[in-house]
Amino acid sequence: MTSPAAHLPQGSLFTRYGGISALRSVIMMFYDAVLDSDVIGHFFDDVDMARLIDHQTKFFAMLLGGPAEFSDDRLARAHAHLCLTHAHFDEVGRILAETLDAAGFAPDDRDIVMAAIEARRSIIVS
Repeated sequence: MTSPAAHLPQGSLFTRYGGISALRSVIMMFYDAVLDSDVIGHFFDDVDMARLIDHQTKFFAMLLGGPAEFSDDRLARAHAHLCLTHAHFDEVGRILAETLDAAGFAPDDRDIVMAAIEARRSIIVS
C-alpha cells in the first residue's frame, strides 16, 4: 500500500514544504495575523476558525500541488456574501506574503503562491 503523498508530483511545493501538517501550521500563522488586522480582522468575528483553517489548509494544499480540489465556483460562492474590495484582497495578500516569508518559503516559491492567489482576485472581489 502506498501513501497518498506517493501519488503527488515530485518537487511540488506541497511536498517541498512538508505536506499537510506543515501547511496547516503556516495557515494558522496566517490567521493569527489576519485576526490582528484592522482592515480584515472583523470579517472573522463570528467564524468557526478551526473549520476555516481546515478548509484553507486544503485550499492552499491544492495551490501548492497537493491532494485537494476547489472549483472557482465554490470559491466565488464562499466569498460572494462578504462584498470584499480590492483593499481587503490586498491586505490578505500582504499578510500571506509576510507569513510565507516567515515560514521559510523561498522568494520564488512565495511568488508562485502569490500569483495563484492573484489569479483568483476577480473571483473573490465583488
